[in-house]
Amino acid sequence: MDFNYCLNYNTDIGIIEIHIMNIYHNPELYQGKKKLQKEMRESMNQNLSLYKIFFTAANSGSISKAAEELYISQPAISKSIQKLEQSLNTVLFSRTSRGVRLTDEGKLLYEHVKTAFDAIETGEEQLRMAADLGIGHLRIGVSTTLCKYLLLPYLQEFIKLYPHIRITIECQSSNRTLQLLEEQKIDIGLIGEPEHNTQIQFHAIEEIEDVFVASKNYLDNLFLRTKEEKYDIFSTATLMLLDKDNMTRQYIDDYLARQRLEPNTLLEVTTMDLLIDFAKIGLGVACVIKKFVQRELDNQTLQEIPLAFPIHKRQVGFAYLKSSYPSHALQEFIRFCSKSKRGNIDL
Repeated sequence: MDFNYCLNYNTDIGIIEIHIMNIYHNPELYQGKKKLQKEMRESMNQNLSLYKIFFTAANSGSISKAAEELYISQPAISKSIQKLEQSLNTVLFSRTSRGVRLTDEGKLLYEHVKTAFDAIETGEEQLRMAADLGIGHLRIGVSTTLCKYLLLPYLQEFIKLYPHIRITIECQSSNRTLQLLEEQKIDIGLIGEPEHNTQIQFHAIEEIEDVFVASKNYLDNLFLRTKEEKYDIFSTATLMLLDKDNMTRQYIDDYLARQRLEPNTLLEVTTMDLLIDFAKIGLGVACVIKKFVQRELDNQTLQEIPLAFPIHKRQVGFAYLKSSYPSHALQEFIRFCSKSKRGNIDL
């Protein structure tokens, strides 16, 4: 928000009083600011025009040739150069019988102006090339687990269709991915559906189910230790969960709290792949996404722990900021996903 500061010296008490006025509550100040902004834009456009005339005259070495090239009258060219010289308080050209020649000051300015116009020309050429070839940069935020099991199939097909789009993957937790989106450090994220976030446009691509799994050997040994037909697995087993900063962990913590289940021994792990590996070697009971261990469940490497109250399924999908204008690369990715059989995303 813009403020105007007014300083008054109070002679009675010998201090400076600072009055802060919101200019939007003062119509005169607000209009004055808008007028100043307009004048600055007009001045910038005018200066760019003057530098273009200066640059053209320097290259051609002639006022008349510069006038022909720019379709401007010779007097207008001379007047513009004179105006630029006055604003810079220096002489840029020396006049000769053959035309004009740069002074030492003019040569110094010319090098900088040439660099600026070369940069503009390069930028325009790169934009044209990007449009012709579909060149772009797509920044995706995703957890390592969702990247491996859900994102890679999308990318495999997308890269075939858009080989000139450069893709950067930020492997972070879903919570961190949300932060990166809000900070506009990534373009799109693959995350679990966030709650009460009005800034994010979320499109679900898949429903996932959280389950508890363990190896048969671990469960058999657990039974031998307890020597009870029915036992509370949460109070007897080593429960393996993702770390507390993970969105999945927070979802599971809510479930455990609602069911009044308190793990006796808890092991926290940073990635779901590690949870799966630890469960397979018999280190404990792991909470994982069922789809990611379906093969292990089918071949009975792992066994699903039956729950009295199953964990509610949740949505995973792509998320991006509502307020930001999507880049060319992001638009193409969203269109691709909308046509994919895996999901339905509308731009």
